[in-house]
Amino acid sequence: MDPRQADLLQVIDPALLGRRVRAARRAGGLTQSQLGGDDVTVSYISRIESGQRRPDGRVLVKLADRLGIPVDSLLADPGDDHEAALRIEVDFAELSLETGEPQAALERLDVALSERLDGAPRELSQRARVLRARALETVGDIDTAVAAWEGLLAEDPHGTHALACGIALSRCHREAGDLGRAISVGEDLLRGLEDRDLGGGDEAVQLTVTVAAAYFQRGDTHHAVRLCKQAIVAAEVTGSPRARASAYWNASMMEHEQGMVAAAVPLAEKALALLGESRDSRNLARLRSQLGIMQMQLDPPALAEASRNLHDAETAMTESSASVVDVVRNRVAIARAQLMGGETREARETAHRSYEETRELAPVLAADALTLEGQAAAAEGDTEHARTLYKEAVLMLTGVGADRDAGQMWLELGALLESVGEVEASRDAYRSAAVAAGLHARHTVRSHALR
Repeated sequence: MDPRQADLLQVIDPALLGRRVRAARRAGGLTQSQLGGDDVTVSYISRIESGQRRPDGRVLVKLADRLGIPVDSLLADPGDDHEAALRIEVDFAELSLETGEPQAALERLDVALSERLDGAPRELSQRARVLRARALETVGDIDTAVAAWEGLLAEDPHGTHALACGIALSRCHREAGDLGRAISVGEDLLRGLEDRDLGGGDEAVQLTVTVAAAYFQRGDTHHAVRLCKQAIVAAEVTGSPRARASAYWNASMMEHEQGMVAAAVPLAEKALALLGESRDSRNLARLRSQLGIMQMQLDPPALAEASRNLHDAETAMTESSASVVDVVRNRVAIARAQLMGGETREARETAHRSYEETRELAPVLAADALTLEGQAAAAEGDTEHARTLYKEAVLMLTGVGADRDAGQMWLELGALLESVGEVEASRDAYRSAAVAAGLHARHTVRSHALR
């Protein structure tokens, strides 16, 4: 540690330093024990993070090295230098995002972009805007996130962040139900990569599987599976754990959605092992959640393993940049596991909370939560309330666009409505399922005999 840093260490507020150490540790996916290593105790790390202890220079240098960040980023005074202050602000906005505080990240970035980035280096401004788009997506403001990603991509279609922006933009269009745009954005970028002989890299593999997921959701199953197989081949060539995990994950999802759960689980487990190498906390949590969902659908269900994976995913999501939709989708799966395990009261409470959090944000997911709450009510003998909840789910789905998820939800509602005696409503739900799947009645052509 140089003399300037030693001076800063003596005057910095220990509470501020502790918050920075904690944020950097959580962003790096480290436990306090891992950060301390063999020479710094867990209790000492805990006191540093809580602001109760100011570390000496030797210890702080070791911690910064294990965190993979410069010592200056832990010690810098935001008032020292305009550009340095901006970098610190953007750094800690990113840490807030990665440690499950997207709203705090968004507030920091909005201030930086509106007041302080004038004259800042272009790469710093662009990085701040990328982080802001990620934060918008994480808090569930998909429309504004789409506009932010589109602006970044249009400004620099072949720049450093172009592929990441394109992947995110395609994903956001898919989340919003605009599958045509999700596919066209992704395919335009893929063509550009092929034209520049860049089609075999890590991000190209991720872009391919993102496009494949949109095709699959639209119902173009065979083409989606072909794209996934191509991505797996490309990922094995690159050797990147992240690319291979992405390809295996999406292949697993498609096997699962086609009802081949026994084939899907090993692919998901392989993806989980690969993501564990990359310490990608958000996607690791999402994959663990998906594996739990698949394990519930095995014959017989692996309910204990499923519950463990779902609860582990819930814990990890609260400490990562997982979106509201990711968190609630996992919670709905927990409610389903509770129902399967006979915990009907807990299932009702979990499902109702999930509905409250997504009714304005993700109607298909909210309808899924309502139907689960209804199933739990029916299991307790409260058929009338179950009937009411199923009808609310019908209203929630009305007006939702036609895609695979909506079709599946309509199909399940049809069976549930029939089980509580709502025959006509059940027929309507089955019709809606057919429409969402792209099926339409054909007019019968009557033959006329020659006279």
